[in-house]
Amino acid sequence: MAGHTSWAAEAPAINHNARCETDTAAKGILDNQLPGSGSPRIIGDSAALQDALRLVRVVAPTNATVLIQGETGTGKELIAEAIHKCSDRSNGPFVKVNCSAIPSGLLESELFGHERGAYTGAVTRSIGRFERANKGTLFLDEIGDLPLELQPKLLRVMQEMQFERLGGTATLHTDVRVICATHRNLSEMIEERQFRADLFYRLSVFPIALPALRERREDIPLLVRHFAMAYADRMQKPIQAISDEFMASLTRHSWPGNVRELQNFVERSVILAKGPVLSGSLPKVMGAPESSAPVTLEEAERLHILQTLEQTGGVVGGPNGAAAQLGLPRTTLIAMMKRLGVNPFRKSIVPARAAAQVA
Repeated sequence: MAGHTSWAAEAPAINHNARCETDTAAKGILDNQLPGSGSPRIIGDSAALQDALRLVRVVAPTNATVLIQGETGTGKELIAEAIHKCSDRSNGPFVKVNCSAIPSGLLESELFGHERGAYTGAVTRSIGRFERANKGTLFLDEIGDLPLELQPKLLRVMQEMQFERLGGTATLHTDVRVICATHRNLSEMIEERQFRADLFYRLSVFPIALPALRERREDIPLLVRHFAMAYADRMQKPIQAISDEFMASLTRHSWPGNVRELQNFVERSVILAKGPVLSGSLPKVMGAPESSAPVTLEEAERLHILQTLEQTGGVVGGPNGAAAQLGLPRTTLIAMMKRLGVNPFRKSIVPARAAAQVA
């Protein structure tokens, strides 16, 4: 088929150890890395993402505490790892703790360790995460779920850089940089007395807000191509291109689970793919969740027009066109499409590994 393009022929060269500056040869499929070996790849070229990455570049070389805020699936852990890898502590450990995944009764021991006999079942001494992260970085994910009774103990460690193991009397010193992340509104939690204000001020020395995927839709095609390439190679699938209709459907979706949800969906789509073109219908394959429904009249109009155009194969006028089905004059529909940024579907396909063009 003429529309098919070999991935290998058009894929941009990717430097897995890229520096701060964007590699213009691979612009669009960006490594977006700060200096430092092993920095994670952060894909996207939207203004919202670049604003966040500029803050990462500024704070990474310092020892400042960072609070990363964003919805679930926006890549908070990836940003935390990038800050660590691009700091003077990059040769030290990067220790992760998910405050929501550990039972509250065990979290204190996980953070600070415990001595033998500190509680029933403590048959040996245990080293806590603060000790393991010495000379490195401790990433406290979902800090908003930290139990209220542990918050003053965390505040003390961050202010004095010392603590005691559970059941112990010896004071231990640590040299740790703390990076926290949460999807919750800590300011509201303070008003509801669920989070200490003094700890919040100590944690939010340098806040970074990550945009939701729906706020950087222009990055969705870049992410889809990246994930499709990776999974097709891993599964040895002969996928060479992505259909326009499928890409448009993915771009329109609100993705309440953000990049993580998009990645999982692309993986599933690659598994189900039977030919060289990755295609499908998002509502039919996955089923749009209630939270992804349009929230404004403009979004509802755009979605309804797009669905009608899909049914008519992109035909606007004529007795069987979208205008007739919507009960609108052809000129009125065209004006609405221009206002909403809607283009009729094309029958061509988008090469899956074509080098992304940045507007």
